Amino acid sequence: MDHGMPMMHRRHMMMHMTFFWGKDTEILFDSWPGSGHLAMYLLALAVIFFLAVAVEWFSHSERRPAAALLQTLMYALRIGLAYLVMLAIMSFNGAVFVAAVAGHAVGFFFFGSRAFSKGAAQDSGNGKASDLPPMSC
Repeated sequence: MDHGMPMMHRRHMMMHMTFFWGKDTEILFDSWPGSGHLAMYLLALAVIFFLAVAVEWFSHSERRPAAALLQTLMYALRIGLAYLVMLAIMSFNGAVFVAAVAGHAVGFFFFGSRAFSKGAAQDSGNGKASDLPPMSC
C-alpha cells in the first residue's frame, strides 16, 4: 500500500549493532563515504577525527567571551559537533570509533591539558584536584 506516493527503489543496508572493521560503511549521510572507495573512507575518518578535535577546542576555549550571544553560539556549535561525532560512532565501524577517540585525545592534548598553557609551571600549586575536565556535555 503506497498511499499515492511513488515507490522509491532504495537499497537496504543492514544496520550494524556491533563494532565491525571494514571500509564498506555509511557514516552520517546516505551513501557516504560509499562502498569500495578507500580514499573516501580515509577522508571520512579524517573528517570525524577533526570534528572530535574541534569539539575539544570549543570545550576548552576561552571561558570569558565578550558577549553572552557569542558564548551561546559557541556552545551550540560545540554541541552540534559533538552530536555529529556521536552519530558517526553509531555506524559501529571500529575505525570510525578509533578516529573519534583519537581526535578527542589530540584535541584535549592541545587545548585541555597543561602541555601548551603559558602558566603550566605555576598551575601545579593551584589546588586543582584533577587534570581531567568535568564530566558534562
